[in-house]
Amino acid sequence: MAKSKTLIKGNYAIAEAAIRSGCTFFAGYPITPQSDIPEYMSSRMPEIGGTFVQSESEIAGISMVYGAGACGYRAMTSSSGPGISLMQEGISYMASSEVPAVIVDITRYGCGLGDISPSQGDYLQVAKNGGHGDYRCIVLAPGFLQEAVDDMPLAFELAEKYRNPVLVVCDGSIGQMIEAVDLPDGIKDHDANQFEWSIKHTRNGKHKTFCPPFYYDITIEENDRLVRQKYEDIKANEARGETFYIEDAELILVAYGTTSRICKEAVIKARSEGLKLGLIRPMTLWPYPVDLFKTITPKAFLTVEMCVIPQMVEDVALAARGIAPVYSFATGSSYPSVKNIIEEANRAIAGGCKEV
Repeated sequence: MAKSKTLIKGNYAIAEAAIRSGCTFFAGYPITPQSDIPEYMSSRMPEIGGTFVQSESEIAGISMVYGAGACGYRAMTSSSGPGISLMQEGISYMASSEVPAVIVDITRYGCGLGDISPSQGDYLQVAKNGGHGDYRCIVLAPGFLQEAVDDMPLAFELAEKYRNPVLVVCDGSIGQMIEAVDLPDGIKDHDANQFEWSIKHTRNGKHKTFCPPFYYDITIEENDRLVRQKYEDIKANEARGETFYIEDAELILVAYGTTSRICKEAVIKARSEGLKLGLIRPMTLWPYPVDLFKTITPKAFLTVEMCVIPQMVEDVALAARGIAPVYSFATGSSYPSVKNIIEEANRAIAGGCKEV
């Protein structure tokens, strides 16, 4: 008998997938459109013997996750735009101290306080890092709810593999939509004592210290080398993306998240009308899947983003350098329509758009 699917809201599915991935600690603060995640965690964590804390702020929440991650637990927090901004110092500290954790960003519209409607305006913050110093975070960007579910165990595995925070970034639509998904079977048994670096592991006479290694163990020059090597390894091995009809495309759309779903429909519709469109969908915002751009020769690329000013287009322009011109279609707070995407694609091919 085939396994039955679960019809579930996006934020609940993300939270449950995290729990089944072995997450036993969650600290966070409510903010629309992600408040369903801490709500769900507040009831589920006690059921599995885990810990839920509604922190007094996002700053406190990320600091608690820092502590739980240092103990070797699979720890997680979640927020939206302004809350993610408040977490940046803590994320930077965790990266410098090599503490793994997962941070979910259900993105909302606008800067500052912004608005509760869905958007993709956090791209530059998450892909380029909002905190200070020399670090990067792996950024997973699911395009639909099943992928968001599948990304949760991957996020924890990558966080532990590289001892680094991992971000899972979904626009507000994915957090609020309801779809049928396959959830992981059972709950992963995760041993917080398994890592020699963790506080829970046997100390062997040496204090466990969680701060930049050059404070106590190595020279700054050696730290420079190790940091560079770590992020080069991630860049070489963890970029992910999907392509759709790119081999013969006249113009290739580039989009992620909910926007990529609309772009895929635009490709199908355009091809039925004789316009050969294709699609590149980044599944990681960092490292960016630049190799997907290197074996194709379209007339142009067109990024489609649900933000006010173009953001991802900067990475597309770098990836497409020397291949073809790059154009941008930024829709602000509105979802792009299939019709408008095709119209913009035709304008770009005809040279009627301003090149980035």
